[in-house]
Amino acid sequence: MNTPFDYVIVGAGSSGCVLANRLSADPAVKVCLIEAGGNDNSQRIQTPAGTITLYKSKTYSWNFFSAPQQHLGGRSLHTPRGKALGGSSSMNSMIYIRGHASDYDRWAQAGCPGWDWNSVLPYFKKSENNRLGQDPGRHGTGGELNVEAARDPNPVSRLFVSAAQKVGIRRNDDFNGEQLEGCGIYNLTQKNARRLSSYRAFVAPVLSRPNLKVITDCTVHSVVVDGGVATGVNVQMAGTRQVLQANREVILCAGSLGSPQLLLASGIGPAQDLQAAGIEVRHDLPGVGKNLQDHLDGLITVRSKSPLTLGFSAGALPSIVTSPWRYLRARMGWLTTNYVEAGGFARTALSDGLPDVQFHFVPGYRSHRGRLFEWGHGYAVHTCVLRPGSIGEVRIGRDRQLLIDFNFLSDPEDAKVLVEGLKLARRVLASAEFDSIRGEEMLPGKAVQTDEQWLAYVRDYAATVFHPVGTCKMGSDAMSVVSPELKVHGIEGLRVVDASIMPTLISGNTNAPCIMIGEKAADLILRRTPPGAV
Repeated sequence: MNTPFDYVIVGAGSSGCVLANRLSADPAVKVCLIEAGGNDNSQRIQTPAGTITLYKSKTYSWNFFSAPQQHLGGRSLHTPRGKALGGSSSMNSMIYIRGHASDYDRWAQAGCPGWDWNSVLPYFKKSENNRLGQDPGRHGTGGELNVEAARDPNPVSRLFVSAAQKVGIRRNDDFNGEQLEGCGIYNLTQKNARRLSSYRAFVAPVLSRPNLKVITDCTVHSVVVDGGVATGVNVQMAGTRQVLQANREVILCAGSLGSPQLLLASGIGPAQDLQAAGIEVRHDLPGVGKNLQDHLDGLITVRSKSPLTLGFSAGALPSIVTSPWRYLRARMGWLTTNYVEAGGFARTALSDGLPDVQFHFVPGYRSHRGRLFEWGHGYAVHTCVLRPGSIGEVRIGRDRQLLIDFNFLSDPEDAKVLVEGLKLARRVLASAEFDSIRGEEMLPGKAVQTDEQWLAYVRDYAATVFHPVGTCKMGSDAMSVVSPELKVHGIEGLRVVDASIMPTLISGNTNAPCIMIGEKAADLILRRTPPGAV
């Protein structure tokens, strides 16, 4: 493929697909979008309930494992990332959350002008097609990304929302409205009860554009840098190695694990780390791969005899057998579930006034043994620390393999917040609302009562909730990797546009913020006036 492109975008995930759409809208511009994974035509991806089968899939997931976690008993944590068109938006739970306004104000205060809440809100609105009649001051209706109510949430999910109210957590029907705090049924990125990934929303509808080339099953090995300028990427596809040229820019959208890996493989990163990996140092950039942050998650799971919950049993057999028919006929039933149907945001006793934990409620039994499926019924609550202090890093070894160290609980305050959050979750489940389906708490189990026991449980069982960010930090300090215009410091013609640019982790799920980042990056690249600017 000798024809050069104007822009080569590496990664067809949440940010990359938005960029591919916006940049290729100009017919005079040639855009190439590269995805290492394959297509997304599987019903496992498109049917909401299929998401549970994707996390350990060898076809649709990069099944990374972290380095042994020093503060989690030496455990290596499973870290799946999407491996198909749409990236992780083709395997996530489809929850539409932007985070708290103060998250973005913190970015601006940290040296990223133009990324405060008032500046990014127009970009959230630009991509959104809100189908819920929510506040037009905060929601858009003309974008490509449908935001809809869950089609057929399980009744037990509504029990959770009512139970949260009983312990003083307000009901919230719009987590992207005036208040983040509260519990409710999550709004989803779906269309007609089918997953609407970033690829399906932004790229699939414009595939007929002759100036847009989408390449799947294409591995990018490194960025070509000539005289301090990125001119293309070294790739392997169809069994051959070649160079895809970029006349204007190479844009890395490979995520918080993939983008720093590519920079390091290209000799761009901390000189000491590159030398240790046997890679020639082309540009010493100390922050590459550093500043890794993620939401640490703890689980409370309960067995119940109630067939009202999702699960496999003789009593549930009728609903299981009829679920394909109900889904095809009316888009109702079990196959519509995204599993984490309800949840919300709450303050623990350690809060500084903002919500410091998030709940993801599952109206089905989460295995206490880590299995994908368990016989029987139940329900579960995941609880995560919203603004962790623990910082990790991503490196590559001499074999170019990714080395991921979340360094979870290196800040002991994170453990304290998680323990308080788990106690609060247990209080919600203890509400009388659950009396009709009450069962046995399997994890952590009723024997866990003291703070010391809770801390031991966290060390033995806590895991990532799959929201890694920060490894190509935006800013202007010595450890920043990209400028507020998302240009890689010291290399011309190279940007990073994905979750890795976040200076700090946002308070919630990361898909919607990544789409916003793609929207804002497009205007930065095209030098357009931000939406709503005078």
